[in-house]
Amino acid sequence: MTVGQEVSVRSPRRRPLWVCVGVGAAGAVLAAGRLVYSGAFADWWVGGGLLAALVGVAFLHGVTLEVGADAYGVRYGSLLRRHRSMPWDDIADLRVHIQYGRHGEEYFRVGVLLRDGRTRRLPLPVSGSRDDRPDFDATLDALRALHRRHGNPESDHLAVISRRTAGRGAAGPLFLCLLLLAGAGLAAWFVPVTGAAKEAWDSAVPCAAGAASAERGACLTTRPAVIARTEVGRAKQPSRLYFTDGRPVDRLTVSREGAQGFRAGDRVELTLWRGQVRVVAAEHHVWREHFTSAGSVAVLAAGLALAAGYPGARVLVHRRGRRLPDDEVLPSALPFAGVLVVTALWLLPFCYVHPMGPPASPGPLAWAAAGSLITLGLLVLAWRATRIRPPRAATKAPSTGTAGATGAVPREAAGDVFLTARFLESTDYNPNHFGTHVVLGDGPPAVVPHPGPGRFAARPVPAHRLTVKGVRRPRGGDGDGVPRGWHVAELDDAGEPVRLAAAPADLTRILHALGAAGAATDTGAAGLPGLPPERGPRSPLFD
Repeated sequence: MTVGQEVSVRSPRRRPLWVCVGVGAAGAVLAAGRLVYSGAFADWWVGGGLLAALVGVAFLHGVTLEVGADAYGVRYGSLLRRHRSMPWDDIADLRVHIQYGRHGEEYFRVGVLLRDGRTRRLPLPVSGSRDDRPDFDATLDALRALHRRHGNPESDHLAVISRRTAGRGAAGPLFLCLLLLAGAGLAAWFVPVTGAAKEAWDSAVPCAAGAASAERGACLTTRPAVIARTEVGRAKQPSRLYFTDGRPVDRLTVSREGAQGFRAGDRVELTLWRGQVRVVAAEHHVWREHFTSAGSVAVLAAGLALAAGYPGARVLVHRRGRRLPDDEVLPSALPFAGVLVVTALWLLPFCYVHPMGPPASPGPLAWAAAGSLITLGLLVLAWRATRIRPPRAATKAPSTGTAGATGAVPREAAGDVFLTARFLESTDYNPNHFGTHVVLGDGPPAVVPHPGPGRFAARPVPAHRLTVKGVRRPRGGDGDGVPRGWHVAELDDAGEPVRLAAAPADLTRILHALGAAGAATDTGAAGLPGLPPERGPRSPLFD
């Protein structure tokens, strides 16, 4: 990377990529030579060489990929892909996108928000570990500096887009919801078909003597046979029975337990229905084909429909937060998941017992009505639980010497109270982010790494240095460690920005206690002998 009037970023690990490109080139030469020598495409050497060549082309794209920025704008491309450019005048803002790997890894990428609302992600720089993060941050700072110098950014705030934020998009959950609903509809279509087949099998009777061949499909026909050998499949492989002379069929696929119950040479009686063998009976063992009931298929359809409810709830929550900033964290859809679980407890048994719909008897109707009312009530509660509640302190400026806009807070009870809260920055009172709780009560407010009791390893919070700048909802830049329902207080610690995250009620109590501690420090310092009151240390917590 070069910083100054221009920024140029390439892959940091180019030597291994060039090695892979060389292997691909060697594979292409090998495939070409083998093809000229043998003239046959169906050759292992030709296939392996072509595969290596394709992999080499992919690595050639990676090794020649470049992202650059100058006074004109941002450009990116490679040897195999034409360069694209975006002038600074068309760029509204730069942001960070967090992508997640298969095993939970986090990859940071730079995104470009255009003024027409579209978003493009730059292929470089990419940060996938702590070692790559300094170079990533330096490149991002250089790009933002060029944007401020030659463009017109909409905001100085760096938005971080994660899977919990409003700007993530809902295309994936929407597609999954539609896919599950399609599966539920297909399963529901098979319910009457499966039920009719099961009823026909249960009501089938042996064929009468002299019945026409056209009528023998609907009745039961028996034939003798001798098992030639059995084949017991392993794991998920099929198990089969083979019959002597291939009569009446050459082989029959059965369950693993069914194949284990027969031996070569066993004389069996086969029962045919609708042209297929349905029962194999011997003196010591009987195998019957399993017919799926309509209730089982109805349960599958209902289960798929309920499963589609969770991604649908995520789409609904995303829709409700469409007016939020892109980096603000959305409420969790887990309350709707609880509604789906409770609904499954009464709906799935109902579908299994009554797959074709509720009968006219009052018992099943009362069961369905009671379950529907419970689901409706839980949906109302889930809708209220996923409301987006802006912090009250964000709408009203705090006043000096009071609890400000955080609301009226009762006095702390005697004894220490441990509240779950986290300072998101590493400070002298929160070194290496060790604090998990804030203790209030008999002593000054302090940060502790445990929920109590006792103030072991407590670090007092210097309340006289802190100033509340505002209270807001969580953002993507706060990290996944901050729960969705918490609020974040932005503080100024003697010129350094500090963030304190806690549940709304706990955050109110903590800010109130810090304000009281800061006021007590002011009063004590103003009363020291020889120190004029107007020059004592000042508690600006609620200034």
